[in-house]
Amino acid sequence: MTMNNWIKIAIFIVAELLINRIVNLVFRLMSKKHNSVHLRFIKSIMNVIVIIIVMYSLAQQFEVTKDISKTLLQSSSLFVALATFAAQQALSNIISGISLSISKPYNVDEKIRVVQGSSVIAEGIVKDITIRHTVIRQFNGESCIVPNSVMDAAVITNTNYTGDIGNFMEIEIAYDSDIEKAMDCMQQVCIEHELTLNTVNNKVFIKGYTSNGIILKTTVWTENLDDSFQACSDIRAALVETFRKNGIHIPYQTVTVHTI
Repeated sequence: MTMNNWIKIAIFIVAELLINRIVNLVFRLMSKKHNSVHLRFIKSIMNVIVIIIVMYSLAQQFEVTKDISKTLLQSSSLFVALATFAAQQALSNIISGISLSISKPYNVDEKIRVVQGSSVIAEGIVKDITIRHTVIRQFNGESCIVPNSVMDAAVITNTNYTGDIGNFMEIEIAYDSDIEKAMDCMQQVCIEHELTLNTVNNKVFIKGYTSNGIILKTTVWTENLDDSFQACSDIRAALVETFRKNGIHIPYQTVTVHTI
């Protein structure tokens, strides 16, 4: 291969890298104003298209590859059919990615839960979407890579579509406790927390009975999921202390050991 051929190859490689860098820069600037999933997906598609065009253009520069590329182009129908058969799963992910990009059931930095059947596949914050998969950073720090075809077929719960978040709160009290006082204490603790949206209209109910006591239940309302986690944690801790001060007992199993 002559030096001119190597120069041509180098020029096309540099051109591909430069064009894709420009594409990435443009989409990065666009994402600062509107960081949406479809922008990231379109960027991935554009990167692939640029690579294909550059490779085809490079093949046209040499006699050997020029004939091959023309033959492939002329037999594109057969090539597409073979490629479709060989890469059904990959094409399924691309088509599903396009569908997700258009319908936008979730966006970057939104909290979602992905459920298929009765199993939770992933739950966390959307970090990225490519032509093949969606990246979800779970609450334990792990990144879950879910194929787009799975995301398209799954049930997606997006907490960002909900104005307020309601989380059930349950606690068990002993049968000999003052039930009315316990219900009032539980309601008051929920109302007084700074992150809750609870008012006197959020009632406390008796859910049922167990062998140890009575289960009280209410709903803790917050503006978002992060506030819900924090508020519920604080309220659980506050209820233990409040019940202790008011003589309300939380039942627990004890073991008595008799020694001879």
